[in-house]
Amino acid sequence: MAAVTLGDVTIGYDDIGRGDPVVFVHGHPFDRSMWQPQIEAFADRHRVVVADLRGFGQSTVVPETTPFRAFADDIAALLDHLGIDRVVLCGLSMGGQIVMEFQRLYPRRVRGLVLADTSAAAETDQGKAMRYDLADRLVREGIEEYADEVLPKMVAPANIDAMPAVAKHVSTMMRGTSPVGAAAALRSRAERPGYLDLLSALPIPALVVVGDQDEFTPVDVASDMRGRIPDATLAVIEGAGHMPNLERTEEFNAVLRHFLDHLPPIDG
Repeated sequence: MAAVTLGDVTIGYDDIGRGDPVVFVHGHPFDRSMWQPQIEAFADRHRVVVADLRGFGQSTVVPETTPFRAFADDIAALLDHLGIDRVVLCGLSMGGQIVMEFQRLYPRRVRGLVLADTSAAAETDQGKAMRYDLADRLVREGIEEYADEVLPKMVAPANIDAMPAVAKHVSTMMRGTSPVGAAAALRSRAERPGYLDLLSALPIPALVVVGDQDEFTPVDVASDMRGRIPDATLAVIEGAGHMPNLERTEEFNAVLRHFLDHLPPIDG
């Protein structure tokens, strides 16, 4: 574990392994520990970087609304600190949207994108209202009740019983998140730009991954994203909800490994 102050925030991160770098970006309302199975699987052949986004985990909690690009700027600043130029970016849910924002702002620095259980469209008016209402609720009531309510959507209901360790991990991450930080990110997501045009012109390889039981970003959303990207592969992970990297680790790691192994050389 390490931490570094970058501008107005301190970012907690792990930098493990050697080889071509892969950066994993967590979702909402989680922290970098959601990627532990991928650290264990890939650090023997890649330099794996995982960080807590501002407002989450060990990073600085910023109140009110975080400009969405600030998440991407933090990642760029961390890569500068670590002396890393080009990377593969892998993000899940909100992390996938941040990965797309990074591609929008820093396209030269990205070799490939992994978009897991995420969506590229801008938020609808109804979605904006829902996110702002939820942000107010988290600040007012705390995050514990929300964590209990949303667990069966984060993890496929059958897996909550079949994989108690996974369910506990997901619940613990949510319950450990600052309500203020989670609320700031919700407001950010409400105002995020759309990335559909960006995907249609994406000049690098992409992997789109989705759990077949994901209720937040269903398979048809992932299929639409795959159809827009010129050089993309779609992997549907059976028996997984919104967290396939934890619910079906072997399957998720297999498709990710295949994607990484078939990327053009880093200087290509």
